[in-house]
Amino acid sequence: MAAFAMASVSGFAQNTAPRSGRRVQELPPADVNILASYYSQDGTHSPVTGGIGTEELTDVTPTIIVNVPLDTVTNLLVNFGMDFYSSASTDNIDYNVSSASSSDTRTHINVGLSRRNSLNRTTKSITIGGSTEYDYQSFSLAGSWAQESRDGNREVSFAAQVFFDTWSLIYPIELRDRGELVDTDKRQSYNFSATVAQVINRRLQASLSADVVYQTGLLSTPFHRVYVQEQEEALVEQLPDSRLKFPIGVRANYYLSDLLTARMFYRFYVDDWGILGNTVEVETPFKMGPFFSIYPFYRFHTQTAADYFDVYKQHSLSQEFYTSDYDLSDLSSHKVGLGVRYSPLFGVATFGLPFSSHNTKLKSIELRASQYWRSDGLKAFLISTDLGFTIPSE
Repeated sequence: MAAFAMASVSGFAQNTAPRSGRRVQELPPADVNILASYYSQDGTHSPVTGGIGTEELTDVTPTIIVNVPLDTVTNLLVNFGMDFYSSASTDNIDYNVSSASSSDTRTHINVGLSRRNSLNRTTKSITIGGSTEYDYQSFSLAGSWAQESRDGNREVSFAAQVFFDTWSLIYPIELRDRGELVDTDKRQSYNFSATVAQVINRRLQASLSADVVYQTGLLSTPFHRVYVQEQEEALVEQLPDSRLKFPIGVRANYYLSDLLTARMFYRFYVDDWGILGNTVEVETPFKMGPFFSIYPFYRFHTQTAADYFDVYKQHSLSQEFYTSDYDLSDLSSHKVGLGVRYSPLFGVATFGLPFSSHNTKLKSIELRASQYWRSDGLKAFLISTDLGFTIPSE
């Protein structure tokens, strides 16, 4: 992918060079980030088995992000990744029979173009994307517009994104002779956001963002079981066919000294399913030297339960909507972790690539690890790496 992108840049530079021999403005280098993560979780409230049973899951996620300047004002961004996961939870769709969902691969890609107009200080972008896995396909479109103030201390931006999703309707094995148990296999999501970022003084920067998210179509999961009081046999999770979400976030970065920065974030969330949530995050990067830094971070989240949630065997047949998915329950969670970053002035290492006459630079190495736990007993561990490269334009 990086080779293709650099070939495009090289061809552009050759085709547009003036014959008069005047110096052409050199393009910035292409940035390539190679990311990988390992995630593991376990718990005892799987929605696949009605709010009881194992939630054991592992996920390995390699991703590559390529940002290529096509000219001095236009950038191409490509984000490609895969998720390789195994799940004891979803394997219970077929109970003791190993099902297709016990392990699978999700593949996703996003390709975007952004263009900056230096005269009026605006940046516009458009992105197209898609993802696929064994029971789910998604296609997305996004666009954004940002306006920077004359002094560069303020930026106002607006963004919109739409997702078109299609499910393969897989029901619990004992319910597959009942015909179709949900009304549609389609879902659409529409996201709109507005952000104001402001440099308040030499030490403090802050931003305020507000989002509106509207979803319609299949919002339940076809293989989630729900058990009711009146019978032993399970039902399939049923949720409304529309949902409105309203997140509002405030972010602030405060420079305490040349060695220490405080990054703080707060989000308030409410939706029309009855969930009200609050999230607080704090990250404190500390420079151990000119090129090496560590940053402990902490996140706390709390939420009320959705109107349609109840635990195993507490729903009633008289209810129109019901779920035992603990993601929609009354809960609180904590996430604590540590990151390290090494970014020398002249890079970590340089090496040659066959498609470029210039040396490619490994400019930074970053490693993060975190532990997550929440009040319903779910626990998770995540470790991730980020290798940052620069590839000079030809």
